Amino acid sequence: MSDGTANGAHERTGLLSFTEDDDSRKIIEFTDWDEEDPRNWPKSRKLINVGIIALMAVLSPLASSMFTPGIDQIAQDLNTSTTTVVGATTGFVVFLGIGPLILAPLSETFGRRKLYLICFSIFALLQIPTALSPNVETLISVRAISGFFGSVGIANGGGTISDMFHPSERAAIFGWYLLGPLLGPTLGPLLGGLFVQHLSWRWVFWFLTIICTVNTVLGFLFLRESYAPTILEGRKQKYEESEGGKFRIADQDDRPFWTRMGSSMQRPLRILFTQPIVLTMAIWQAILFGTTYSLYTNFEAIYGEGYYGFSTTQVGLMYLGPGLGFFICVWFLVPKIDTIYNYLSKKHNGEAKPEYRLPLANVGAVLIPTSLFWFAWTVEYKVHWSVTILSTVFFGIGQITVLNTAQNYYIDSFQKYAASAIAAGAVFRSIIGGIVPLFATPLFDQVGYGWGVSVFAFTSLALSPAPLLFFYYGERIREAFAIDL
Repeated sequence: MSDGTANGAHERTGLLSFTEDDDSRKIIEFTDWDEEDPRNWPKSRKLINVGIIALMAVLSPLASSMFTPGIDQIAQDLNTSTTTVVGATTGFVVFLGIGPLILAPLSETFGRRKLYLICFSIFALLQIPTALSPNVETLISVRAISGFFGSVGIANGGGTISDMFHPSERAAIFGWYLLGPLLGPTLGPLLGGLFVQHLSWRWVFWFLTIICTVNTVLGFLFLRESYAPTILEGRKQKYEESEGGKFRIADQDDRPFWTRMGSSMQRPLRILFTQPIVLTMAIWQAILFGTTYSLYTNFEAIYGEGYYGFSTTQVGLMYLGPGLGFFICVWFLVPKIDTIYNYLSKKHNGEAKPEYRLPLANVGAVLIPTSLFWFAWTVEYKVHWSVTILSTVFFGIGQITVLNTAQNYYIDSFQKYAASAIAAGAVFRSIIGGIVPLFATPLFDQVGYGWGVSVFAFTSLALSPAPLLFFYYGERIREAFAIDL
């Protein structure tokens, strides 16, 4: 784990260079202005890659929540309880978190493109048996498996963006990409409500089959490999075939294949449990996702017949509150992450540190608990629905600031292994996000929405000093817990 520099030159210099050292094999590496270096690709090519993986990152979380307006309909159709049907969300979200533990290190071994195309093809195909589920057991099991393969966009998206963009320009692009994992659960109930009300819950999954297939086809046609070691490996094989002799990639890991695989598989968990900053930020993200899914799975009860008497379609519109917050934040605040990062780097004689990503997280540290207390007690006292939804706009802004700064911190800290670092946070986030809603509804039933949602607010409040503490003491902590990956 290292700090880096403001322009990203610390990761690779980016034509082909042959040098020799004690090893007799010639070294192949990127040099300045190499057209095959993803950092030097035309902007249009980079954005096509980002667009395809961003859509993958939207569709899997979309699938996690799109059927929630039809929970009652599914329970009735499959002769089961609504609590059991919620298990289909839990299984999906939990495996959405477990997937990156395997898929992220695999992408650092075999390359990004292969993983994207194989996994998302399987994800698209699994929507068919989900739509045809004859019972709730099939629904839950197929959903869980599809969550694993659907996580590929979340597992490797940050790593892909790190492959293509320098640190000084990364945050703004990453902000739009990160909308996917957040906007998917937000738009899902709105779109799902339309299908449930006018067709049936099974059409939710037929729609997902169609749109996921289209995205997969776009990937086969336009997605380019962006992982530098994989690109250089292809170049190495080409030179060995055409020129003879032996070559190796700079910093090549020459350990046996299965040794490398074992090390890769351990990497995300080693990062998670040996790095206090990563663990703390992962817990914070987990609480945010647990809160989000707990609220989303109860919006029908809050805004439907229980409190405000809205129709299924009208309830779906309520999810646009946090979605509006996401867009406001990505448009106005997220670009400031790069601005602050570049300013602080320049101020410290061009020395860039991952901690320079964190100042904006303090905005989220204030907005998240504030907005949750606001939502809790306005719902408890049945204040006009617009007041309650306004609080979710600020919750959405807070979510984006925390998640974006944390993800950029991971990328800057772990560079080559950015995908594994992000996976470390994703597993915690998704498992907690999947399990907590199972306990949230009984909690709300027992103590009401005021104190029930306030539990989440108090938990967020306890973690709110983290960005400030890590900004001042983060470098010292990283050095004390440095690991060799």
